[in-house]
Amino acid sequence: MIIRQHRKFTPINILFVSLIGTFLCLGVFLHLPEELRPILLEPAANNLFNIEIGAGLQPVSNVLLTLILTLLQALLLNKIVNHFNFLGKPNFLTALLFMTLVSLFLPFLVLSPTLICNFITIWMMSKLFAIYKQADVKGLMFDLGMIVAIGSLVYFPFIVMFLLLWIALIIFRPFIWREWVTPVFGFSIVYFLLGVIYYWLDRFDEFKTIFSPFTNPLPHTLHVDYQDYLVVIPIAIALLFLLAVLRDQYFRSVVHIRKSFQLLFYMLLLIAGSFYLNEKININHFLLCAPPLAIYLAYYFSFAKSKWVYESLYLVIMITIIYFQFM
Repeated sequence: MIIRQHRKFTPINILFVSLIGTFLCLGVFLHLPEELRPILLEPAANNLFNIEIGAGLQPVSNVLLTLILTLLQALLLNKIVNHFNFLGKPNFLTALLFMTLVSLFLPFLVLSPTLICNFITIWMMSKLFAIYKQADVKGLMFDLGMIVAIGSLVYFPFIVMFLLLWIALIIFRPFIWREWVTPVFGFSIVYFLLGVIYYWLDRFDEFKTIFSPFTNPLPHTLHVDYQDYLVVIPIAIALLFLLAVLRDQYFRSVVHIRKSFQLLFYMLLLIAGSFYLNEKININHFLLCAPPLAIYLAYYFSFAKSKWVYESLYLVIMITIIYFQFM
């Protein structure tokens, strides 16, 4: 079966992950819009560089490129999880679950700023997980501050990940004030250089509007079809089952894994809370939740003992995604 196969660490699973990822996005080809807008960076960067990602791509090419990018992200995330031994032994469950999560909603299956930002998210996660075993992390925290700043130039709500850096220090490290200050320097240097360029071009007023999303009122509605809520139900059930597995396995895990799972929880909270930085709540925003959720779900499917339960649950997840794509 699917889960049992991906519990193995074998190169053939790269093919299986690719095939399942392709299968789960088949429905989008029936709902392709006539044209798709290219990805524009946030105004802070776009006003200067005018970079358009995906300009001139046909809708089919857009979806295929998205599939390739998400598959690459899945394999990178899987490599990180195996490197830190989160799941007991190397496997391909994280890649499988990531490809599943990025297929939940049709907007996830086309190019978007959050899709590009997930590369930065995965890069940042690999560095955050390494904090625990390093004697001196000031240089690492400086780099992470710059990474968050760069991510916010692609998708502004990513700026809340700066708080995650301090949360990581609380979870992984004793209090050392220099480690708390260095990410501020790393973050500031990116925006300082950007501000200098705007000032040099006599457009500093435009630079000051970069942070205007912080004044946005809280959105009250999320424009999501009710069928999209139904797609999430099997995922929610799997997360409930995860709690039962965590109850048995959590305190048997090494300290680093326990602390990393705490960090992933706060990461999800920050992503969910940063929705107000958009004028309208966009379902694409929640694509940022895919990496941490994929790790959580992979943990459940790695340690779940009842084969008929976890295999059936994953089949239900797949069937639900495909069913509502073709509806």
